[in-house]
Amino acid sequence: MANPWRSSGLRGSADADLSVNAGSVQGLLRRCPAAGVTALLDSPEMAAVLGVEHIWIKDERDRMGLGSFKALGAAYVIASEADTRFEGNWDRAPEAVAAVLRDVTYVTASAGNHGLSVAAGARVFGARAVVVLSETVPEGFAQRLQHFGARVVRVGFDYEESMSASKEMAEEQGWTLLSDSSWPGYTDIPRKVMEGYLVMGAEAVQQVEAIASPPTHIFLQAGVGGLAASMAAYARHQWGDDPVIVVVEPDRAPCLAESIRVGRAVRADGPASNMGRLDTKEPSHLALIALARDADLFVTISDEEALETVRFLDEYGIATTPSGAAGVAGVQHAAKHRQEMFLDGSSRVLAVVSEGPEPV
Repeated sequence: MANPWRSSGLRGSADADLSVNAGSVQGLLRRCPAAGVTALLDSPEMAAVLGVEHIWIKDERDRMGLGSFKALGAAYVIASEADTRFEGNWDRAPEAVAAVLRDVTYVTASAGNHGLSVAAGARVFGARAVVVLSETVPEGFAQRLQHFGARVVRVGFDYEESMSASKEMAEEQGWTLLSDSSWPGYTDIPRKVMEGYLVMGAEAVQQVEAIASPPTHIFLQAGVGGLAASMAAYARHQWGDDPVIVVVEPDRAPCLAESIRVGRAVRADGPASNMGRLDTKEPSHLALIALARDADLFVTISDEEALETVRFLDEYGIATTPSGAAGVAGVQHAAKHRQEMFLDGSSRVLAVVSEGPEPV
């Protein structure tokens, strides 16, 4: 589906303005352990199979040792709060840094990866983390969260029910809600989460420009839309209108595409998808507005197509999940729509593998 709002944007577009000062974000995230640049994979063999000139994959499977791009978002929010308390002066003893947020409890709902970022960031600065998981989140994620010191609470069948529970806990207990989604009245923290993801875009720009001309296409998977919105915003900042930006969603949870279709946020109900981290039925308010401005096309893929792409990537030594593979799946399964996507043998494609394989 072509984005009818690409030139004009939705009402309230100014609300979604993100800082694109990735340098300041990178500087603050260096306060967190294991901060470092992730790889950009370049496979001529894969490009030939996909029928494009280049396929570059930003590989987020080992981001900050947490296995997902989401390591960037919550960690940046928590480091920002520590920076505020230190008034920008980090010349402190290690024990002061490790206890600066000891009076803070962060609570969030998560399908796994965002919760890991909250837990890891909280532990660095002495805060507490409570992560609400639905019944559908694998137990392996719960165990990893507990390893990072988080308290795990199981509530509800799906992400939406666990989200409602986390909101109630924050209000009742006086905790800080640290969500990676947003809605009217709750935008400040999610905006910072999305700004954390800018680091991924800044790295990709530098890596691509070191070896070739900018991409003609960028394929970005989306759940609530934070990754896609941040990457798209930074790409537009650096490369202008030239790249065709394609947002890829599960066909069982196309909340962004349906919202773009009608011009306002709507719920997209459907059965559960195997793309668990993308299986969200309602979009982030900020991400929707930003993508209405910056994205060119919205596509959906089936669970079967996502699994096929998982197997395809595995042939090239890239182990991931259906969620992590979804952006590449948008390229692989574009056969019927290549003309509408302006996708051909001269295309230079940037995509993201957003997470590693499921923990066992």
